[in-house]
Amino acid sequence: MTHSPAERSVVSERSAGLADGGLTEVFMLARTRDAIDLAIGTPGHPEVPADMIEEAARAMRAGHNQYEHPMGDALLRRRIAESLSAATDPDTEITVTAGATEGLYIALLASVDPGDEVVVLTPGFDQFASAIRLVGAVPRFVPLHAPEWRFDPAELAAAFNSRTRAIVLNTPSNPTGRVLTREELDHLAELCERWNVTAICDEVYSNFVFDGRRHLSVADVPGLAERSVVVGSLSKSHAVTGWRLGFLRTDPVRTEVFRRVHALTTLGTAAPLQMAAGRVDWADPKDASAQMARRRDLAQDIFSRMGMKFAPVEGGCFLFADISPITAGQTDSLTFVRELLDRCGVLLTPGFPFFSSPDLGAQYVRIAFNRRTETLREAERRLMAA
Repeated sequence: MTHSPAERSVVSERSAGLADGGLTEVFMLARTRDAIDLAIGTPGHPEVPADMIEEAARAMRAGHNQYEHPMGDALLRRRIAESLSAATDPDTEITVTAGATEGLYIALLASVDPGDEVVVLTPGFDQFASAIRLVGAVPRFVPLHAPEWRFDPAELAAAFNSRTRAIVLNTPSNPTGRVLTREELDHLAELCERWNVTAICDEVYSNFVFDGRRHLSVADVPGLAERSVVVGSLSKSHAVTGWRLGFLRTDPVRTEVFRRVHALTTLGTAAPLQMAAGRVDWADPKDASAQMARRRDLAQDIFSRMGMKFAPVEGGCFLFADISPITAGQTDSLTFVRELLDRCGVLLTPGFPFFSSPDLGAQYVRIAFNRRTETLREAERRLMAA
């Protein structure tokens, strides 16, 4: 149907159709209640490195307050490249972005055209589907099956076709805590090779992998490596979500295009903060994983004693729990979250925003355990008292 200029909407169809992410109410509850917040992913652990703060202040006082080159601070790019398992050239394969969110949009804008299909696993981080729609592409959802949240190879293969240009992955996963295995990545590599598809993988939780596992990047896997885009961030590993320091790692041909898109979107991110992050020692990933695993263990103990069911968390900083043993299916996750907040003063995230269809998330909640031990213990005290 065509509309006259007077009848035309003042906003674009693709922006008007965007959901609010589903977490708006949770953010508001976190800000307005005196609650133990285990909902939002903002880190309470680890702590921001004190020397990084001092380096940022020093850089500002020294006058480093203007534009940095769009590709990012040279030393920070080198530190990022050194932290990755795959051999990486910091000059031709790393771009510093304004957080992982901008990195995801750059990767999508440079990889797909309007009308193309992008495969995405569900449940998954709620921004993925919205980002795909906002760039004009079409999300093609593939279900992950509870309780271990694995894909069915036949269902995944059926999602690929001649219109598929990319797949968006996340390992370790938000919200499920799954870490993709070599077998799963090899299967994905076969499909991506067959259909000439770009694999865009959010690996922002790569520092937190548990129980002897190791993070396996898409850049490490033959068949995926040459068509891979790694989206990374310092937000969780360095506990600086407000600094907006993300990055993209990909081959030189894609990097050249990504940098042009990046220059036209944000141009760059804060110069003194980049300098600070590049000039301090970075935490040992093994130590970081061990510290987070202790918090994982405590969270799993607390919420299993409440009666929730879940697969053991393999990586990341979230527990994705089935509340139906408590509710007997009579209460949806949003109602459960509100009632728990009123009764105990503990805030969780309802599961519905993470699914392709909200009703599929009615029996799940997400619990953030990247918190100080004292915070988790206080949540335990309140929950057990109630």
